[in-house]
Order: sequence, then structure tokens, then C-alpha cells
Amino acid sequence: MAAHLLAHEVADLCLGKPPLRSLSVSSTIGETLASLKSCEENCISVWDCDHFKNVDECICVGKICMVDIICFLCRNENVNSPSLALKSPVTVLLPKDSVLVRHVQPSTSLLEAIDLILQGAQNLVVPIETRFSGSSRRKLLQKSSSTRSCTLHNGHEFCWLTQEDVIRYFLSSIGFFSPLPTASIDALGIISTEFLSIRYHSSASSATESISRSLVDQTSVAIVDDDGVLIGEISPFTLAYCGETLASAITTLTAGELLAYIDCGGPPEDIVRVVKERLKERNLEGMLEEFEIDPSDISNSSLSDEEFSYPTSSRSSSGGRYHKSSSYSARMVRRAEAIVCYPGSSLVAVMVQAIAHRVNYVWVIEEDCRVLGIVTFANMLEVFRDQLESMMLGHFD
Repeated sequence: MAAHLLAHEVADLCLGKPPLRSLSVSSTIGETLASLKSCEENCISVWDCDHFKNVDECICVGKICMVDIICFLCRNENVNSPSLALKSPVTVLLPKDSVLVRHVQPSTSLLEAIDLILQGAQNLVVPIETRFSGSSRRKLLQKSSSTRSCTLHNGHEFCWLTQEDVIRYFLSSIGFFSPLPTASIDALGIISTEFLSIRYHSSASSATESISRSLVDQTSVAIVDDDGVLIGEISPFTLAYCGETLASAITTLTAGELLAYIDCGGPPEDIVRVVKERLKERNLEGMLEEFEIDPSDISNSSLSDEEFSYPTSSRSSSGGRYHKSSSYSARMVRRAEAIVCYPGSSLVAVMVQAIAHRVNYVWVIEEDCRVLGIVTFANMLEVFRDQLESMMLGHFD
């Protein structure tokens, strides 16, 4: 059984994946922002290509999403002049540690891919095994060179392989791991008791570093009351669908107010007024002018869950929660309500929860709703890897 699972290569998990949209490492943050709004993905790859050598050598050096830009604009040195901040090179958003994005070959084994993910890689960059004719490659190169957001590098197109892809693969083969999937997450010891949190009445801006950290860790920031009860969360997976106007909200609102801002398919008019008033009080006219929020261009806060669970048509770039095209509706947009489970929840149940809500984690709470910890895809992958290793040893014994 283990041999059958491990016989798969990363190429098997990449079938049907779309090619990466990409930007040059020489792009500005403003150009990156424009590309994010125009593409259907919630992140975009950044490439360093040397076209002055005889042979092109392109390397993916990282990825950028809307959350990176929002957190950058919330920095103290940028709140007074966001327009100037948008002129900064995109490299200021890239982490110094390049381990988050790793290149692998299509023939890389599943076990090797898991090891790279457990070492900290968020995304594995995999060449798409599609053969182009000479004329087709030239046409694609010409098309790619005419835009900053191209898909072809080193004569190949590439795609991402993520933690979610591997977890989905294991879920499709869950029967091979019986009885492991029915064991509780508590019994498996995969509940992480160290997690990021912020008090309900605390300033949302005090969570900026935690939001950035949660983006790297692919987790979230819990919003709790004074007793540690989980009220909601500030999740990068949710913020990725917000516009850059969210920077003004994080700068001025409390964590509780921010929940209301992002939890209704768009901010209610009264909260928009609060943001504007506080920007004026703090003399942040630059942010007010750059990120003008028009309540009439945002979903009504009284909409039902069914009406705003998915992105609708593209909205104005000056405001609104969604800037994705209607073709992106297959990707669920979550509210700020946290996804939770209990210590006694089974591994397979938690896997299904996380995948259903398109997140890489699930909060673990007590019966009184106090936060006990968090379970992540990385925690789950460690369990599956250990199980595969045990199965392989049993196969050879």
C-alpha cells in the first residue's frame, strides 16, 4: 500500500493545474497590486530572470498576495504616504529566507515533496510537462514578453504544488491509512498550543506583525476576549480577497471593529464613516485620499450567507471587498467566523473541514469556546509521513 502511494511523483498531483502568472523581480508594489487585481489567482509569483546571458535562467524567488501589500501599507513609515510606498520595489515584500518557495522537478517523489514542505516550503514550483512546437514556443515567448505578467520561463510553464494539494491526495486515498484517520487529533498529539492571538478591544494595527507571521505560517490570528474565548479571526485566507483599502481599516479600527468590516461581504457604512473620521483625526490625509472607500460600491451588510459566500462580478478598484473576476467564483470566500473543532475530533473530520473552507488550519476549542490550540496541514503531514515510513518498514520486514 505504502509503495503504491509513494510511487507517485509531484507531476501526478499537478495534472490540470493552471500555469503560474508571474511578475519580474524588478516590478514595483503598485504594478504588483495592479496584476493581482487583474488575475484570477490570489497570489502571483515573482521571478528573477537574466535575459542577457546566452541561455535564459529564470528562478522563482517568491510569491506575493494582497495581504503582503496590505501589511506593508500599514507600517508606520508608509501610512502617511501610501502612494509613495506603492512605488517601492516588490523585493521589499519578499522574505529574506527563500525557503518558502522551492523549485522541484516533475519526477520528484511525493516523500521528497512532503519533506520540503515540512522544512518550511509553502509552495513547490513544478514545471508543467507540456511540449511546445518551435513556432508555438516562439508565439508564447512573444506574448509573454509583451506583458509583465507572463507564464513562460526557461521555455517552460510552471505551476504551484501546495500543502492543500498533498492533503487532498491523502484524503482521496484515506482508506490505505486505516485506522489512523479515525483517531482523534488529541490522541495523535497534533494540536499546537502556541498560536497567534489578539484581544477583541485591542487596536487591529497591533496585529500587523502577527498577520504577516500567520501568512508565512499559513495559519491565522485568533481574536479572543479576556477569558480566552474565541470570538473570530483575522485570517490571511480571508484578507487575500480584500482590496488595499483594508490597510486604512487596520490602521484605525479595533480588532472587533475589523471583524465587522470584513465579515459582511463589505464594510457597513457606519464603519466606513468611523475609518474616515479617524484617518482625519490622525492627519492621515494621504491614506484617506489614496484609499477612498465608497460604501455604495460595497455589498450590503444585510446580505445572507448564500448571497455573499462567493465573489460576484468585478468591483471598482477604488474600494470593495472583491476585485476578482466572476470566473473566480469557484474559490470560496470565507467570513471572519473561525472554523473550529474539538480535541476529540477525528483526523479525517478535521481534514475535510479545512479543505471545505479552503484553509490550512482549524482552531481547536474547549466546550466553553476557549481556544485550546490549532491544527495545521503541516501537523497532519507529519502524521501521514510517519505512517508511510512505518508502512514501508513493515513492507520490507
